[in-house]
Amino acid sequence: MLNVELRNKTFVLLVYAGVITIVLLLIPGDQTAKQYIAPYFEGADGTGGMAGQVGRTIESLILNLLHIIKIVLWMAFVILIVRYLNFVVFNVVLRNSTQTEISSLIRSVVSIIISIVAFFIIFQSQYPNVELTALFTGSTILGIVVGLALQDTLGNLFAGIALQADQSFQVGDVINIQSNKWVGVIEQVSWRGVKIRTFQNKVVVISNAVLGKEVIEVAPKENLNARLIFFNTLYSNPPTKTIQLVRDVISKVENVSTKFRPNVRVRNLGDNGIDYEVKVWLDDYSRYNDTDALIRKRIWYAFRREGIDFAFPTRTLYIQKEKAPIDENEAITEIGMRLAEVSLFTPLSEHEMKRIAQKVMVKLFSPDEPIVKRGQEGSSMFVIQRGSVKVQVRDRGKAKVIMKLSEGDFFGEMALFTGEPRTATVIATEETEVLEITHRSLKPILEENPELVERFSEIIESRRVKLSESAESDTMSGKDPKAGVFNSIRKFFGLGKTGE
Repeated sequence: MLNVELRNKTFVLLVYAGVITIVLLLIPGDQTAKQYIAPYFEGADGTGGMAGQVGRTIESLILNLLHIIKIVLWMAFVILIVRYLNFVVFNVVLRNSTQTEISSLIRSVVSIIISIVAFFIIFQSQYPNVELTALFTGSTILGIVVGLALQDTLGNLFAGIALQADQSFQVGDVINIQSNKWVGVIEQVSWRGVKIRTFQNKVVVISNAVLGKEVIEVAPKENLNARLIFFNTLYSNPPTKTIQLVRDVISKVENVSTKFRPNVRVRNLGDNGIDYEVKVWLDDYSRYNDTDALIRKRIWYAFRREGIDFAFPTRTLYIQKEKAPIDENEAITEIGMRLAEVSLFTPLSEHEMKRIAQKVMVKLFSPDEPIVKRGQEGSSMFVIQRGSVKVQVRDRGKAKVIMKLSEGDFFGEMALFTGEPRTATVIATEETEVLEITHRSLKPILEENPELVERFSEIIESRRVKLSESAESDTMSGKDPKAGVFNSIRKFFGLGKTGE
């Protein structure tokens, strides 16, 4: 496409150059022109029929007109050559240059200089007897007047040249001007000023003269820029647990770069609690507002699940009506009723179901937050108390949803009974509350009643067959089907080998 455009411009240049050359050759010189003009101003008696002074004036006007036409044609020829060379140099030779603003600036400056120099040379060739000194003197005075009148415009021009030459920022960068007064993404950089699209979707135009006097914070678009987020907890919450929990949660947040590990550290031991600082690097810094909000939301849900409390200012009186205490037996009974609806636990008696319900952990997850991830070690399963989830596997390098589960469904049973790594990623599609049954809560029951192993293995094997019929082999829970679910359960719970 570029080669075609170059050929077209070359053809146009040759055509126009040929036309201009022919016209210049047809225009007669001064002596030839006088020979053609003189007969029209001489009378029949040879005494100069028309008034001599008028004739000389008209002759001078015609000659000056011819000179002006030549100057215009020569300048047109020069402008054609300059534009063609600009296209060849900057659009063909320097087409891959990343500093487009500087290229445009150089192109304009060079074009102006060449045009001015060419004009004076052409003008001097047509009027060799005219002294240009007086012209320059008048131009100097005019330049002073124009310079005073265009002081602000020239200030923007030279400030723009300095900014573009320094390349402090480019289109697409996020800049902060005047201490958060103007924050947004650069849309355009010109000689006059910079156009910024704020995060309120407004356009702000700031002149280069103003920018040259301001302190500007720049977040380059091709750079991994960091963000700082602050939170606090009560002194009763261990820092080690808090830091590990927050780091694991925010590392899974969208737009948080995986090239650098999130940094969570104690910032201060404050009056009200422990103050923390989170440092993360973002792939797209222009989305930092949404990313900050998502990180804070994930931290809140993580704290809610793990029983970690935010610190309230001690100088503020916090009054809250106490809720009626929840009857523990009633809560256990409700969990037991939910577990009784799960087909996997049908072999258990009412007493055994109640024992498991007493040790169940209730956990809450936010929308789009992973509950378990493929390949993750684990020894527990989950029952959906409320909400819904989606189950994902990897298919040709991309995430593929193979099923959706809702209230009353369960997942992760192979990790509970055999300790195998998770074979799929399960993500909450809405705010979801799950019941987590752990290996430790089930082990005493199997040790007291080993016959349950066989019944559990039959149910699990039946469920695996159904899953294998509706999903790829990648979704099947077993690593080694030949070993058998029965032996895997006995081995994982330390019940000895078959037949003992």
